[in-house]
Amino acid sequence: MSPADCADTVTSVRRLLVVLTLAVGMVWPGPAWSHAYLVRSRPAARAVVARAPERVRLWFNERLEPAYSRVSVWNGATQRVDAGDARVTESEPTELSVSVPSLPAGAYTVKYRVLSVDGHLVESEFVFSVRGAP
Repeated sequence: MSPADCADTVTSVRRLLVVLTLAVGMVWPGPAWSHAYLVRSRPAARAVVARAPERVRLWFNERLEPAYSRVSVWNGATQRVDAGDARVTESEPTELSVSVPSLPAGAYTVKYRVLSVDGHLVESEFVFSVRGAP
């Protein structure tokens, strides 16, 4: 084998090793970057509902720490309109909810801040709208 052939073989082997390393890195489970993320809500984000629900409900992918999980509902004038009774459901520790009164037509922002049992804090918000009477 000539020196040029050896150099080509070494280069090919190095390329193969790089490709294999990248492939294994893509499928090998990495560290758990676990955070509670919102799976669904009622009403849903960007939903337009005929009337406001009695409770705004949020479901997450992980159990929540009740003492450190909050949810609130705000109207378009940035006034808090929920009853202030946010709670993590005891029988379903991935659900956080708060009751709301009968809301007039308009857009409402749901703000939440949750701590999952693994210690990660997540804060976000979404909007839903109540449609006026026809």
